Amino acid sequence: MTGLLVGSMKDKVISMTDQIDEKTIEQNFEQDEDFVLNIRGLKVYFELRKRGFQHAGFVHAVDNVDLRLRRGETIAIVGESGCGKTSLMKTILRLNTPTGGEIEFDGEIINDLKSDALKNVRRKIGYVQQDPYGALAPFMNVRTILEEPLIVNGVKDKQERFDRVVKVLEEVRMTPVEDFLEKFPHQLSGGQQQRIVIARAMILDPILLVADEPVSMLDASVRVEILKLLRSLQEEHNLAVIYITHDLATVRYFSEYIYVMYAGQIIEKAPESDLINHTAHPYTHALLAATSDPDPKNVDEFQDVPPGEPPSLVKPPEGCRFHPRCPHMIADLCDKEVPLEFEIAEKHLVHCWLFRDKAVAK
Repeated sequence: MTGLLVGSMKDKVISMTDQIDEKTIEQNFEQDEDFVLNIRGLKVYFELRKRGFQHAGFVHAVDNVDLRLRRGETIAIVGESGCGKTSLMKTILRLNTPTGGEIEFDGEIINDLKSDALKNVRRKIGYVQQDPYGALAPFMNVRTILEEPLIVNGVKDKQERFDRVVKVLEEVRMTPVEDFLEKFPHQLSGGQQQRIVIARAMILDPILLVADEPVSMLDASVRVEILKLLRSLQEEHNLAVIYITHDLATVRYFSEYIYVMYAGQIIEKAPESDLINHTAHPYTHALLAATSDPDPKNVDEFQDVPPGEPPSLVKPPEGCRFHPRCPHMIADLCDKEVPLEFEIAEKHLVHCWLFRDKAVAK
């Protein structure tokens, strides 16, 4: 697999795929100044090559995704490994270049930004990595790690940098600050390392925080504290937060709105309580069934899980991408036609033909 599609190759992909009509996009997504992030019909394809130069197809990592996020709101993107969550996140950070669709951030289309313009966008976005130890340079102490983003973004005054480092360490509960400034990552616990990663994400006063499975590598006893910290920072700074995870057990305590992702597509989205209590899509049911619950009855019970494996994103199945594993598959429909988006309750949308007679198509 090579890098991202650019130039003529990007045009080739666009000509090969059905792009969403711009007029349709404008009709379906009204402009709203409250939205920090507005994603419309996003596609991210990676090219496959043989022998280094022969074209061998594309990986459809993100395919026709719509997403909107307001200031002060937390949304969760949920799905199993390989579903496209991280590719979507990296495209929002513009580490990946979109193949199609639009990303509007803070009122600006950022698809094709370069150099200084892209740098100005990235300073408004904080990024919390999954692996805190791998995210921190082992040869830098805490003060140097936190000062680096300030230096890169032109904060030249040493005292100002120091004051901001002290302030952000206090915000992430790393006190007394003097005890941590000169420490290196290997001298910190996993929870402390993740607090430093969060501090680095917050030091430029972002308006959007992207957290990529921020508690999956931590002990269970530490996870709640980190989630509480993220919530307090969001409320204090009125942050928009994207929480990426495969664990619905943590989502229910942290997000207002949930997007469920499967094989590069959003298949269900709803407010947190509605999605948990009135689950619609068969895949979402399977995710909930796989959630760990501290219930003694689970020792003697087996959860029903869908058979098979997630589909190849090089050659996704026709129709609904979940149909090869779905116990409720409708022959000659689910395997032929891509599901429409049906609204089954207020703000509860699902891509599934099972609801074709029970809801309104969007």
